[in-house]
Amino acid sequence: MPRLADTPLSVLDLAPIRQGGSVADTFHESVSLARLTERLGFTRFWLAEHHSIEGIASAATAVLIGHVAGATERIRVGSGGIMLPNHPPLVVAEQFGTLETLYPGRIDLGLGRAPGSDGHTMAAMRRDPYAGVDDFPQRLAELQGFLEEAKPGQRVRAVPGQGTHVPLWLLGSSDFSARLAAREGLPFAFAAQFAPAQLFEALQLYRKNFRPSAVLDKPHAMVGLPVIAAESDARAEFLASTARQKFLNLIRGARTLSLPPVEQLDWTPRERAQVEQFLGAAIIGGPETVRDGLERILEQTGADELMLNTDVFAAADRLSSYEIVADVWRS
Repeated sequence: MPRLADTPLSVLDLAPIRQGGSVADTFHESVSLARLTERLGFTRFWLAEHHSIEGIASAATAVLIGHVAGATERIRVGSGGIMLPNHPPLVVAEQFGTLETLYPGRIDLGLGRAPGSDGHTMAAMRRDPYAGVDDFPQRLAELQGFLEEAKPGQRVRAVPGQGTHVPLWLLGSSDFSARLAAREGLPFAFAAQFAPAQLFEALQLYRKNFRPSAVLDKPHAMVGLPVIAAESDARAEFLASTARQKFLNLIRGARTLSLPPVEQLDWTPRERAQVEQFLGAAIIGGPETVRDGLERILEQTGADELMLNTDVFAAADRLSSYEIVADVWRS
């Protein structure tokens, strides 16, 4: 089984907008986090596509990836993910081909199927409500064709994009993308940071059905996790109330800005159970608790990489959390 010290760690940044803060603050804080985690030795820094969500500023995902890549030197920067059915594959290839050309060898293209929004926003994006349900493999194949070397007689080409071979990842929280990643011989990332229920089943299916490809000769799985580290378990649990408030408001149909931590939440037993389902894979605590939790998830999943999302209110607490993780990782 993988050992923590030998396992690459990465960052998933949801570009949270804080109550009392601004979108400009969020972008500044994302760059600060990327620079810190680059110094700490993290492998990747991914941003996720969401639309019309008051507390998330990463809607123009490719633009923000370019901003972060331009402010760093070595860390890989990418999408976790781009929702492919929201966009023509040609446009995605052009955007990420441009990024790869500007920052060679540092760009990842993680792909998902979900809209990253609600029904009204889907309509505003002109997204077919059935997009991605049955046609995702075809969209993926089209995108691959625009990133590989051009074929003889190919009339439409991604310029830039063609021949850049931007690394593709499939992302998911169920077995669909696990099976497709296995069939296509692509790396797979499971979104246990918000939907851990099918984690073990999806990883098993991915590994069992994996077919070697020109990209990979064996399965490569990354697991996304919510991780909040602080100087003590009590402090970490307090900071985690920000994430719990976010999911509680989501259950109640109210999307809000990132809220300050509170000592106690006003929720029903049913609401608490629902929130804890979202955060079922969360590792929250002081250094020893975090070390034990990360080692346990590696033992349970055999993950090749871990991608951590730290959802806390204050930028200083988020930076400190990743510093604590790095300390236990390298010790």
